[in-house]
Amino acid sequence: MANEANVTLELDDIQSGVLRPRPAPYAAAYILLRIDDHKSGRELMRRAATVVTSAANSTSATGDASLSVALTFQGLKALRVPQPSLDSFAIEFQQGMAARARELGDISESAPERWEKPLGTRDVHVVVVALAPDSQRLEPVLERGQKAFEQLSGVATIWRQDCCALPTEKEHFGFRDGISHPAVEGSRVPGSNPRERPLKPGEFVLGYRDETGGFPPVPEPEALGRNGTYAVFRKLHQRVAVFRQYLRANSSTPQEEELLAAKIMGRWRSGAPLALSPESDDPVLGADPIRNNDFLYQDDPLGLRTPPGSHIRRTNPRDASVAGAVRLHRMIRRGTSYGPLLPQAVLEDDGVDRGIMFVFIGAHLKRQFEFVQSEWVNDGVFIGAAAEKDPVSGANDGTGVFTLPRRPVRRRMQGLPRFVVTRGGEYCFIPGLRALRWLADLRS
Repeated sequence: MANEANVTLELDDIQSGVLRPRPAPYAAAYILLRIDDHKSGRELMRRAATVVTSAANSTSATGDASLSVALTFQGLKALRVPQPSLDSFAIEFQQGMAARARELGDISESAPERWEKPLGTRDVHVVVVALAPDSQRLEPVLERGQKAFEQLSGVATIWRQDCCALPTEKEHFGFRDGISHPAVEGSRVPGSNPRERPLKPGEFVLGYRDETGGFPPVPEPEALGRNGTYAVFRKLHQRVAVFRQYLRANSSTPQEEELLAAKIMGRWRSGAPLALSPESDDPVLGADPIRNNDFLYQDDPLGLRTPPGSHIRRTNPRDASVAGAVRLHRMIRRGTSYGPLLPQAVLEDDGVDRGIMFVFIGAHLKRQFEFVQSEWVNDGVFIGAAAEKDPVSGANDGTGVFTLPRRPVRRRMQGLPRFVVTRGGEYCFIPGLRALRWLADLRS
């Protein structure tokens, strides 16, 4: 991390949720607001600037708790941001996630017309995210936020999703989550892979150089755009019973089920990577944050250990030879489970909604999130398997294919259904703290 000294990030102006890792475990609440009166909306921005946590604060009075605020393009319009400023935002952000659904693979069951309302509608203006190590410590954070927006007659709460990262740090399919995250120069936050050089801050925060050596386009004026970034907010329903049924139907023993699950994900459920433990699970390795992400793929070009089509290798090919410069497509990823666990060994769906609230953070919506979704998750050309999609989160339809390289003969899995269904989402802009005040001071 030698380059850290050459980069100075204005951490006191960047929202904490952009760069700071979340506590483990933690509880969270996602709240959507609609602005019905622009003056009330501007007052909301003024109050938000006083309660939002900055990245300069590694802890808070409530103990690793934080409050973040983001706006959709419709939210900026509701605040009556001047048209030249609106026009300076990324076109993908202006169009919104629902309009970009086909590029993202959000079709059929995941199409916007089937999304949970009000997600994907013009009514979603502000996204508030509160999180803390547990539900008890989350309450004071929510109280701070509620004081900021519940007493404004022109601002309405229209949706809320409560989430909770489990003490095991596993998601509903049973895999340890939140293992891999990049280091950002100047952030003072180490990455989880010591073999990956820290990325330029302009990949994740506007106003700084990115990996191309240039500066990503910053919304105008600078007071609005600098130290902000884009965020992709998605509610993803997990078909846990369907996932378990597929493993059972394509395995002869419980051990084979676990190996197939690991091959599909690229990790054992404990978090141990196949790259380091290809034959059997290693829970000690999986729980070790110093070792469980310390690997590359250069010594496994055929994917005999980690299949090229596995979820973690698709979404972050690391040093593998693929089409596209991997470092230009890295994102900061935050995932939080919602809904109760389906009891172990249960193979029938109980009808309860469960899944993950995802947030992807990056300065380039097109070449980060959208590229990964369209080229790596929902296409296989880059790994020489054009007919294959991501076996975990790809837009499979019951005819999906997944290849497991092995000697002497590879195994080709057939009939993959869709295990993850998009229930909705939004493209958001996370302003810096000064930008919140700029929005509050709008006069026209």
